[in-house]
Amino acid sequence: MLKLIKTSLVTIVVVVTVILIVILQQLSSKDDEVEDIISLEGLHIAPLESSKKAVPKFSDYSDVTEKKRAFFEYLQPEIQRQNAIVLKEREMVFALQEVFMKQQGFNKHQQKVFDKLAKKYKFSSDEVQSVEQTLETLVRRVDTIPEALVLVQAANESGWGTSRFAQKGYNFFGLWCFKEGCGFVPKQRTDEAVHEVARFKDLPHAVMTYIRNINRHYAYKDLRIIRQNLRQEGKPVTAIALTAGLSSYSERGQEYIDELLSMLRVNTQYMDTAS
Repeated sequence: MLKLIKTSLVTIVVVVTVILIVILQQLSSKDDEVEDIISLEGLHIAPLESSKKAVPKFSDYSDVTEKKRAFFEYLQPEIQRQNAIVLKEREMVFALQEVFMKQQGFNKHQQKVFDKLAKKYKFSSDEVQSVEQTLETLVRRVDTIPEALVLVQAANESGWGTSRFAQKGYNFFGLWCFKEGCGFVPKQRTDEAVHEVARFKDLPHAVMTYIRNINRHYAYKDLRIIRQNLRQEGKPVTAIALTAGLSSYSERGQEYIDELLSMLRVNTQYMDTAS
């Protein structure tokens, strides 16, 4: 009887040991997966050949339908690429959150990634936030912009790609800059104004700057809150839903929002046919 009890105890110890080893291996594997996600190299997505080409002369199109399709086909691949980069950044934010919850700190490599994301998404030196607060803010800021919304804003701001800012400087979004010589001086600018319409060297820089601007500028905080609430509720993040957060994008306010909503309703069919 005693021998049987000893044998049973040994068996139990062996089983428990095996279970603990399996659990530790799973935890270690998960830690490795998290570490693989937190990588600066992981942010790289090769540039598209099409993005290096000059802006097409959209004013040459006589057929409106063909013009709209060509416009969307030109912009859509780069918008998808930039959103893919943002998705990778978002994965890293969640991975950093997980690491910090466990360790209450980062190793040198993780800290470098954290600092890069915090810098890109504009945490100024006068913002006193804990790491936890910064990560929570990053979750709200580091997220994609619906493709359809980017497309209709580009169409609206650039006159379907025909403006001189789009044609000569890849600026499809009416983005401003404030350093002398950074762009084009608007013809309607008042004497007191110092802004210029930004000039970009290529399409990737233009789309990246637009998405980053929406994701970090204080003027679009409402849009980011709407998006975060939709995420938390498990609802789709749509162009129509986020348009409500763009009243500060134009001096026209609600009139601008209504115009974007109208463009979304009318032009969805052309986006669907864009490759």
